[in-house]
Amino acid sequence: MKSLLFSRFFILLPWVLIVIIMIDVDPRRPASLLGRQPHFSPYAAGRWGAAPRGNAQRSPLLPRDGSPDGGPQRGAEQPRNRSQPPPAPPTTPLPTIYAITPTYSRPAQKAELTRLANTFRQVAQLHWILVEDAAGRSELVSRFLASAGLPSTHLHVPTPRRYKRPGLPRATEQRNAGLAWLRQTHQHEPQRSQPGVLFFADDDNTYSLELFQEMRTTRKVSVWPVGLVGGRRYERPLVENGRVVGWYTGWRAGRTFAIDMAGFAVSLQVILSNPKAVFKRHGSQPGMQESDFLKQITTIEELEPKANNCTKVLVWHTRTEKVNLANEPKYHLDTVKIEV
Repeated sequence: MKSLLFSRFFILLPWVLIVIIMIDVDPRRPASLLGRQPHFSPYAAGRWGAAPRGNAQRSPLLPRDGSPDGGPQRGAEQPRNRSQPPPAPPTTPLPTIYAITPTYSRPAQKAELTRLANTFRQVAQLHWILVEDAAGRSELVSRFLASAGLPSTHLHVPTPRRYKRPGLPRATEQRNAGLAWLRQTHQHEPQRSQPGVLFFADDDNTYSLELFQEMRTTRKVSVWPVGLVGGRRYERPLVENGRVVGWYTGWRAGRTFAIDMAGFAVSLQVILSNPKAVFKRHGSQPGMQESDFLKQITTIEELEPKANNCTKVLVWHTRTEKVNLANEPKYHLDTVKIEV
C-alpha cells in the first residue's frame, strides 16, 4: 500500500512543481526585474551618471579636468580676470565705382559695348551708367543691357546738331547727363553715407582689371598714365616724392591738367560737393575739356598718383578700326534680320 502511494507521489511531484513555477511567474512584472542590471561603464559616465567614487579608472575620452570641452567643471573655481578677445572692427563698405560711358549708334557699337561689359563683369561693386547720344533709348542698347548682367542705368540725350561738326568736343552732353543722374540719385543721402568713385569709361578703350583696384581708393582725384594717346606710346603725370609736379605729353603741355579722359577718377563726395562742376561747351577749346573740368574741383597739388607713382599703363586708348562695309547691299537682301 505504501509503495503504491509513494509511486503515485513521485509521479505527481514534477507536475506540481511545474504548476508552482508557472504560478510564480507574473507576466505583468517589468522585464528589467527579470534581466540583468545595466552595466555602468566609466566611458559612459556623461550619459548614465557619474562613475562610483571608488572607481579609480577615468574615461580616456574626457580631458583631465573632467569637462567635455576642456573647460572647468561646474563648481570649479573660475579664473577672475579672463581676457576677452577684442571686438572685430566694423567692416568698411566697398566703394562703388560709377562708370559713365557715352555711346552712339554705329556698326561697331554692340561689339565695343560687349568688350567693355566683359571687363566690367569682373569688377566688384560697379554701376554702369550708359548714356546714348539719341533722342530715345534704342532697342539694341536696351536689349544689350538687359542681358549684360550688370547693375546699370540707361540714359539718353541727343547732341545738338551745331555741335556735331568736326573738331568740336564730343560726348559733352552725355557725360553731363551722367553727372546729373549721380547728383540727383545721391542728393538726399547723408554725407559720406555711401563711398563711391566716378570714372569716365569710353567704350573704345581697353582697361586692365588692376586699374579698378587702383581707383577704388581715391580720396579726392586720382590720376595715372594712358597708353596710345596724344601721338605717343603713352602720356603720364610726372611724380616726385609722391606728388604730381608736371606732365609727360605730346600735345599742348601747357594745359593745367594735361591728361586724357581715361586718365583720372573722382570721388563721389567731390562730385556731390561741387554741384556746378560740368563739362563746358562755351569757352572750352577742343581737347581742353578734361582740364577745364578738373580745374573746377581740384588743384594739381591735391592729385593722387596711382599705378606705382604713374609708371604703369593700365588703360589704352585703342579705338576700333573703321568698319569696311563697301560690299553691304543698299537694301536688305537676306531672308532673316540679324542684329550686329
